[in-house]
Formats: sequence, structure tokens, C-alpha cells
Amino acid sequence: MNKQCIKDGLGWGFLLWLIGYGLGMALFSLVPLWAIGWIITPIATAVTLWVLMKKIHSTSSRYFFSVSIVWTGIAVVCDYFFLVKAFNPPDGYYKLDVYIYYALTFTLPLLVGWYKTKKVMHAKS
Repeated sequence: MNKQCIKDGLGWGFLLWLIGYGLGMALFSLVPLWAIGWIITPIATAVTLWVLMKKIHSTSSRYFFSVSIVWTGIAVVCDYFFLVKAFNPPDGYYKLDVYIYYALTFTLPLLVGWYKTKKVMHAKS
């Protein structure tokens, strides 16, 4: 595993998770608990797409698949330890918004990777 792969996978993955976590903490006292995820999702999606398009320069589908796996793993593990275990939400944590968040965390790198790969192939032909 090279330095860039570690930066893109672990570095951006943790930073993106931390942005969502910080937004959640900021919104905690401002909005109902059920709404936090629905407010964060579009913001986090936009930030994630920006990172994928502007900060990750690979055009390899395999690379983006690796990023997808690592980011999803970070999201699941950090959510479990820093939200579920730490706060033990009385009505539970895993609801539709969380499953959508995990699905987006997994699929956005794949979709952007597919787009970038297609773009490179089209430019070569």
C-alpha cells in the first residue's frame, strides 16, 4: 500500500467521518434527534463528492473500490464506538438515514471511479 492510497483511504475516510460527527454534535441541541442524519446527509454527500472529484486523482476502478471499502469500514467502526457505544441512544442508532449514509459511503467512490475511468477511456479513443 503506497502513501497516496493511505492518505486517500484512511486520511480522507476519517476526515469525512469526522466532519459528519462534528456536524452531528453541533446539531444535537438544535434539531430533533431524528432529523440530524437527514440534515447531514446532503452536506456530507456534497463534501464527499468534492473530495472524490478534486482530491483523489486516481483513474483506477480498483483504487476506488479500495477507497469505498476503507471509507465504509471507517464509518461503521467509528459510528459504533463513538456513537452507539459512547451515547447508547435510547431509541437506537441504526435507522434509514444511517443505512442510506452507509450506502452512499460505499457507492459514491464506485460511481466517481467509474466516471473517471470512463472519462479517461473516452479521451484515449
